Amino acid sequence: MKYIILKLMIFYWIMTTNTISAQEIKLKITDDSAYFLEEADSILVYRAAETSLNGLFKRANYIHPLYGLDGTVITEDFPEDHKHHRGVFWAWHQLYIGETRIGDGWELKDLRWEVVSLEEIHSLRAQKTLKTEVFWKSPLWRDHLGNEKPLVKETTSIAVYPKKGTYRAVDIQIELVAMEPDMRLGGSEDVKGYGGFSVRMQLPEDIQFLDANGKVMPQNLPVDGNGWLAFKGTMDVSGNATQLVIIPHKDNPGYPNPWILRSKASMQNAVYPDPGAVAVPLSMVKPTRMNYRLLISDGSLTTDSIIELQNSFFIK
Repeated sequence: MKYIILKLMIFYWIMTTNTISAQEIKLKITDDSAYFLEEADSILVYRAAETSLNGLFKRANYIHPLYGLDGTVITEDFPEDHKHHRGVFWAWHQLYIGETRIGDGWELKDLRWEVVSLEEIHSLRAQKTLKTEVFWKSPLWRDHLGNEKPLVKETTSIAVYPKKGTYRAVDIQIELVAMEPDMRLGGSEDVKGYGGFSVRMQLPEDIQFLDANGKVMPQNLPVDGNGWLAFKGTMDVSGNATQLVIIPHKDNPGYPNPWILRSKASMQNAVYPDPGAVAVPLSMVKPTRMNYRLLISDGSLTTDSIIELQNSFFIK
């Protein structure tokens, strides 16, 4: 009898293990993009190749679409009101070498992103990780032969985890190293000072903004940061709620960052640097490193759950 019970337990363990392992993240890398899926469900697409709108607003090196758990597309690209906005992106208005202004990565002027490598970083854990190497270039900075010289070397990793209950986590690490001496990076040159990690997302009529202290009201100027921000609303005709949480890591420079929040026709921005109007140095040796965790949920994540997931957000 004990032998039969033992065999049944082993069979159950094997079947359960196979069922769990079958729900694995898949990463498909092409010349143009990298696609993350869980079984047949799309999770997100990283855009490596340059794309544009009839030759204008050229962009690369960003995430779109980002999908909700029910397949809803959360992000927007080339929106009518701000055609330079694009999905999940990280960009700045100011890039200086000495006193020379070199392009505007936020508004896609005189700056482009050359994605030179895409590779999967293998791990024994359940997540799939994409590592990218990107050179920032500008027609305003060339060598003696007239070729565009690299300005910044960006190394970014995107780690996608299997769905766990009612949420999925995506971790993004961005490292920036100057390729020229006396380089500075900054946000918009006004009192808003926006720049850095941003999401252009759907903003339904019932959108809510929440942090650990409760509801947050968007303002024209930056809102003081208390760590993470949650965005919750009905983004699908089915009437189901979608929740996106952005968690900046506690070791990020300037943490806790202020937020630029908008309830209509704009992006959401975890401001760096602060104040953004003042450009900060980029080192040629020590990377400027920023880490962010995205939580995609059906709207049922509680404040306590988010805080727990924030506290478990470890980096190398």
